Amino acid sequence: MAVRAPRANGTRRRIEAAVQRVATGMEGRIVLAVSGGRDSMALMHAFAHAGRHAVAAVATFDHGTGVAATRAAGLVASEAMKLRFPVVVGRAGSVGSTEAEWRSERRAFLTDVAARVGGRDGSAVATAHTRDDQIETVFMRVLRDAGARGLAGLYARNEVIRPFLDFSRDEVAKYAWSVGAVWAEDPTNRSMRFFRNRVRRDLLPALVRVKPGFDEQLIGLARQAHEWREQLDSLVWPLAHMSVNQKSVSVAADVLSAYSREELASLWPAIAARVGLAMDWRGTERAAAFTSKSRTGARIQLSGGWEISRSRERFEL
Repeated sequence: MAVRAPRANGTRRRIEAAVQRVATGMEGRIVLAVSGGRDSMALMHAFAHAGRHAVAAVATFDHGTGVAATRAAGLVASEAMKLRFPVVVGRAGSVGSTEAEWRSERRAFLTDVAARVGGRDGSAVATAHTRDDQIETVFMRVLRDAGARGLAGLYARNEVIRPFLDFSRDEVAKYAWSVGAVWAEDPTNRSMRFFRNRVRRDLLPALVRVKPGFDEQLIGLARQAHEWREQLDSLVWPLAHMSVNQKSVSVAADVLSAYSREELASLWPAIAARVGLAMDWRGTERAAAFTSKSRTGARIQLSGGWEISRSRERFEL
């Protein structure tokens, strides 16, 4: 069921100023990723008010999980047309059953839309992730024993734009009310079989009650991890050479041989990021050990079909 919000005062000026900064700072145009939920519908309204010129299209994806998903996609299309935005609707080829499968299909769809509608300069994708989403993401990665690279969470530099990342979910809700947005309530947000919902509804609120300021500590941790990640990338990326087809990356063997195994465990994820690979801790440990002990002509397999090989002069991923 769609929810219509009455007009009210809120943090409208600050949110629209943030969107305007993003819109004016872009070289290419932007694809708005809109699910039909409150936050993403607020994002669409914010760009309609403060960044219309930068929008190439609104993109929404029907995961094929039922009537609610189809109605949400239809609502996005209807509201986008009312706001005079071009809209692209995607539909899942098969019904996924996990959050990871849904994310993967949606990401592929958004990447395709950005490539098709972006024109010569291409398009970036904008999402409605909030500060609360960042807190939840970092907490989940702590529970999964992520390294410093992963603990940067949504602060990590990539092709996705997140204008709402410094705003709380409550602030975005107030904005949605203030502009009279219409949105759909996602029934999966109430299901406790999804890990993020258990974190959002149970674990984090309980921890904040016991330890006030815990959420602020997670934000601080993410900012420190982001700064560390940026510094490491600035060191590694000039040394890591991309192939012409952008599908492999290599580093001089004599450069890597100067580092200890512990240092290599930090360097390899940054090297892998050049080709869009997120290395897990097992792959990182294997890469570090291989670099320290391998001989010319050796190679090791990593997950996802990737491998590292060694020649006389270079290591290549």
